[in-house]
Amino acid sequence: MRWWSVANFVSNAGTWMQLTVQNLLVLQITGSAAATGLSMSVQAAPALLMSVLGGAAVDRWPRKLTAAVSQAALAVIAFTTATLVALDRLDMTTLMVLAAVTGTVATVDNPACALLGNDLVPAEDVPSAIGVGALVFNAGRLAGAALAGVTVGFLGTAAAYFANGFSFLFVTVVIPFLRPAAGAVRQVTGRAARRSKSEMSVREGLVFFARRPRLLALAGVTGISAVFGRNYGLTLAVLVTGPLAGGAGAFGTVSTVLAAGGIVGAVLGARLRRPSVRLVGALAASGALLQIVAGLSPSLAVLLVLVLPMAVVESVSDTAGTAVLQTDPPAHLRGRVLGVWGSVGTVWSLGGPPALGLLMELAGARGALIVGGAIIAVSIAAGHLLHRRGTLATSVALPSKDTVPHPALQTAA
Repeated sequence: MRWWSVANFVSNAGTWMQLTVQNLLVLQITGSAAATGLSMSVQAAPALLMSVLGGAAVDRWPRKLTAAVSQAALAVIAFTTATLVALDRLDMTTLMVLAAVTGTVATVDNPACALLGNDLVPAEDVPSAIGVGALVFNAGRLAGAALAGVTVGFLGTAAAYFANGFSFLFVTVVIPFLRPAAGAVRQVTGRAARRSKSEMSVREGLVFFARRPRLLALAGVTGISAVFGRNYGLTLAVLVTGPLAGGAGAFGTVSTVLAAGGIVGAVLGARLRRPSVRLVGALAASGALLQIVAGLSPSLAVLLVLVLPMAVVESVSDTAGTAVLQTDPPAHLRGRVLGVWGSVGTVWSLGGPPALGLLMELAGARGALIVGGAIIAVSIAAGHLLHRRGTLATSVALPSKDTVPHPALQTAA
């Protein structure tokens, strides 16, 4: 698990180096901010339709082999891009194609690597391992963003892509040496895994997800929070530079506090033993209330005080939700359930920013934070009340032990 965490840190740092540089590269090639957004959408779009297929592949193929092959493929794509940049042969069309291929490979790589990490700890420690993964992700994000500027400044844009390629190769080399922990949930492989297509189909994962109230509730809470409450890079940027009259430096300070809060939240999330959808909902509602207060901030200092707990609550909520998602389904279905989640999450990531942007156009930055927070809090409270009413109705409808007819009278009854 330590080796896997180190490998993930290196890989995340390399990925964020490339993502940071890619936006600059698109601007350099096209001079268009819209083209920058398009490149990000093209990379995310394959997950909309292909995540369910990627999840099925993860369930059907040996996990370590799947993760190693996908990481090696991502390394090849990064090296190819780096070579084209170094030779000044990269145009916008080629960049879009490479971004789309990267997104396609990621539909297999993401669930494979997520579940591989869970194989390295006992089953009862999976929530803690997911928290460690969140901590590694946030640390890698900070390191990658910082290294991107240094790398481009001293070595050029191509160096960032080469660095990302080597980070993928490092993970590929580490994977064969990983060994499952005693008591870990084992993946079903070999003859038992080669069942009929109907038993290992994509449809099985879709049906399980659709018939599982816990997962549907988790999807609802996460979706509404993602659309109206998680796009702080957009809402807080407009709030800081607009009503609070701050500059780019002030927003940089807010971003740093958000990142620090994410790390603190990941550490706290790693201590969760029995995460639940109820906990995710309570944390999301708490974050929404903090967001409403942040929208009313009279100064940058007050906003900074609120941003830290907002980030902590969001990070713990994400860790708890991920733990529920990866532990609730049976072992042979987890890849496909993660695939379904990837498709659903892509809808949020593609549709959320435009919806929030429209809300900001109508209500302003403060209004978007306040209205968005209110929508989240009210929706979660309404969902909780409906669930509670349904539970009470079911308990009332069930016959008591004393009213069950005697076996000898059941036929007559």
